[in-house]
Amino acid sequence: MKNLLLIFFLAGVAMADEKAILGGGCFWCVEAVYQGKPGIKSVVSGYAGGSTPNPTYEQVCSGKTGHAEVVEITFDPALISYEKILDLFWDAHDPTTLNSQGADHGTQYRSIIVADTPERKAAAEKSKAAAQTRFADPIVTEIVESAKFYPAEQYHQNFCARNPNNPYVRAVIVPKLEKLNSH
Repeated sequence: MKNLLLIFFLAGVAMADEKAILGGGCFWCVEAVYQGKPGIKSVVSGYAGGSTPNPTYEQVCSGKTGHAEVVEITFDPALISYEKILDLFWDAHDPTTLNSQGADHGTQYRSIIVADTPERKAAAEKSKAAAQTRFADPIVTEIVESAKFYPAEQYHQNFCARNPNNPYVRAVIVPKLEKLNSH
């Protein structure tokens, strides 16, 4: 019995939750894409990739912090792989537009992957190369090895679910989710 418990304990340690940080335009959109997917435990909207510590939404929107709107995804690698998270990332936004997604423009809306290990960076580069075959224009997604994640203000968290009648949610996020779910 002790050996069986040890095996279960070690299996739990080996499959600890992992995190991925991605930005593909407005964080409300990216957050909504990943929420509720099998294996996704949480999605937190925030900022990364810049130099200003503890930025506010207003500071990031000024374009002077260097930060992008991103999400930090906590996932169970036994249920969804980092590679599958990246596959969905390429489908969920246009990675060929520099510093914009739809009507959202500025460096804070750039396409970015924060790869926190050399293995993650290699996986992101491989995924980017594979995704490029689906796009006529070059992918401009920035892949950085590390960047501190700063959670956004509470009113940005779980935005789509809390604000289903918001005009941006209805005009941008809902159609994006419908398109992704139709594949």
